[in-house]
Amino acid sequence: MKRGHRTGKPKGGFPRFYGRHAVIAALANPDRTVRKIWGTREALGALDLPPVLPIVYADVADLGRMVPNDAPHQGIVAEVEALDDIWLGDLLERGVPEEAERRPLLVLDQVTDPHNVGAILRSAAAFDALGIVTQDRHAPPESGVIARAASGALEFIPWVRVVNLSRALDEIAEAGYWRIGLDGEADSTLSEALVPGRVALVMGAEGDGLRHNSVQHCDTLAKLPMSPRMESLNVSNATAIALYACMTR
Repeated sequence: MKRGHRTGKPKGGFPRFYGRHAVIAALANPDRTVRKIWGTREALGALDLPPVLPIVYADVADLGRMVPNDAPHQGIVAEVEALDDIWLGDLLERGVPEEAERRPLLVLDQVTDPHNVGAILRSAAAFDALGIVTQDRHAPPESGVIARAASGALEFIPWVRVVNLSRALDEIAEAGYWRIGLDGEADSTLSEALVPGRVALVMGAEGDGLRHNSVQHCDTLAKLPMSPRMESLNVSNATAIALYACMTR
């Protein structure tokens, strides 16, 4: 898969991943560079670490100061380099045609909460999505929060960052995808809007929902059937339900 190479230290420093699932997945990913690892002797002793990897033994309190708000690090923290960029065209050509027919593509319209993005990556892995597409300026960077919420999925679910989401949606349509925007005010339910063939699910941010320009670049809008007692769902929960609907159509 073609990737755009990143060089130099990012402005905010290198991401630090924490927790066993996130760190072990990063170590197992041949496309990921792990720069350094900190951990308790017990946690590091349970891992098969490359001999060239710099290791620092640390106690639980020291590790707690390395992660946000004393997050649950499970005795291990790793400094990593962000994955190289993936081009949308390469993702759309990925896999055999039969796989593309059943694997939905996710497009996130200004979903900026890293916990939500991580949870969406996890659901994308669980329901065999092709990948996710976000607008670079309105999506969080790779971080320990995303990696932990994704529970390892950040390492193998392709994440495409684009400059212009409308142009990306046009390119997705040209590749034969039926673009369904999820909107609680839509007339049709998702099960009614799903069609045979390639599907792209366009998910809006919590509160604001889909932007008007994104709606204009969808083929149809659909809603999840919900009790009137609840106005909406968290975007990561809605995405998981929508992906399940695609898998079982």
